Amino acid sequence: MEEREHLYEEESFRDQLSTLDERGNRKWIYPKKPSGNYYKARIWVSYFLLTVLIGGPFVRLGGEPLLLLNIIERRFVILGQVFWPQDSYLFAIGLITIVVMIVLFTVIYGRIFCGWICPQTIFMEMVFRRIEYAIEGDYQAQKKLDSSPWTADKILKKGSKHVLFIIISILIMHTFMAYFIGTERLGEIISSSPVENLGGFFAMLFFTGMFYFIFSKFREQACTNVCPYGRLQGVLLDKNSVVVAYDSLRGEKREKVRKGEDRKNSGKGDCIDCKQCVYVCPTGIDIRNGTQLECVNCTACMDACDSIMDKVGLERGLIRYASQEEIETKSPFRFTARMMAYSGFLLLLLGVLGTLLVVRSDVETTILRTPGVMYQDQGEGKLSNLYNFKVINKTNHDIPVSFRMIGEKGTIRLVGEKTEFNVEKQGTAEGALFIFMEKEQLDGVKTRLSIGIYSGDALIETVTTTFMGPVF
Repeated sequence: MEEREHLYEEESFRDQLSTLDERGNRKWIYPKKPSGNYYKARIWVSYFLLTVLIGGPFVRLGGEPLLLLNIIERRFVILGQVFWPQDSYLFAIGLITIVVMIVLFTVIYGRIFCGWICPQTIFMEMVFRRIEYAIEGDYQAQKKLDSSPWTADKILKKGSKHVLFIIISILIMHTFMAYFIGTERLGEIISSSPVENLGGFFAMLFFTGMFYFIFSKFREQACTNVCPYGRLQGVLLDKNSVVVAYDSLRGEKREKVRKGEDRKNSGKGDCIDCKQCVYVCPTGIDIRNGTQLECVNCTACMDACDSIMDKVGLERGLIRYASQEEIETKSPFRFTARMMAYSGFLLLLLGVLGTLLVVRSDVETTILRTPGVMYQDQGEGKLSNLYNFKVINKTNHDIPVSFRMIGEKGTIRLVGEKTEFNVEKQGTAEGALFIFMEKEQLDGVKTRLSIGIYSGDALIETVTTTFMGPVF
């Protein structure tokens, strides 16, 4: 009978999320305030990432923000370098590289990205949750406060907490919008009347409300119900993946601790069933039931278990970073063939991306024959073709540009009197030009030409095009 009840408990655990009861209603999670070495490390990592995240659109490098994703104007800035739609292939390779990197880290280290790097976790656990602990107290005090009647003390605590939540949500909203519209446009919206920028004003209200709702109400459900990454790990993880794991071989059979007992000889495991790993979990799971989609590898349970092991005089690491293979066979971690394949592919992508970034030119030029215009006979055995050109300056300074033929074939003349023109920083220049060639220089109906784009005497780009001539 006891075995059947145990099986039912295991099945019921796997039949529902930890944040839902048997009727499917939301269970509010009250995690105990974590502490320990891993938590301290996460705090420092979070402070660093928050500094980078908040400073990204505001810190300038060469006159440009560290990061800008202006989709509306199709202008993107990464580490002060401006990228345009013509650089879309770099974004495609970059996104593939990021996906492979996430997959690789998941294959090897499980969901470590979620617990240590994900902005949702960082803001929730290191900002909003810490404010909640400071105002309302630890998990037991929060439970007591929520179940108590509304008094002046409760109103003060709840009110001050939510006021701070709204203020921080406003700050996050401003940072979020600065990433997509730039700090200059954001400043215009803030300094002007809402009537003058209704679209921007309502966008601010929407994103403020969204961030406030996520971090004050929705919370861990963003990770367990919305984010697909937790479900992806079921496909990506194998028995060699390093995850936050409970050593069941060492921990079972669970029994309360008694002073002076010899647990090994009595058949008891090292787990004293204190449930501290459950109380401290921000998604409400019991890590002793194995790897679950709700686990974000935040290591809170590891710190909690290590502190208990210290108190009862047992070895740390009952809950630790380990693979299923390592726990079952007690073998050290090894780099598998799949991990090597992912790593090799990732290094290849990083090499390709790095090479493309290095050889990326400061100027993007297109020279195309004017549609519908045939060659012109200029007399004396000379022909001409008319071309349209467009030059994009990707840099933060003006560039003087001129065109010259590479090789002995043909000559170039811009429409107008100029032989050189200026392209403003992050601007474009368009115009028309003629290419003149002698008939004896032609290779047939189409002659392939190379045109050099020069800034002063420096060749900054080479463009190829074709010259149309008569049929001989």
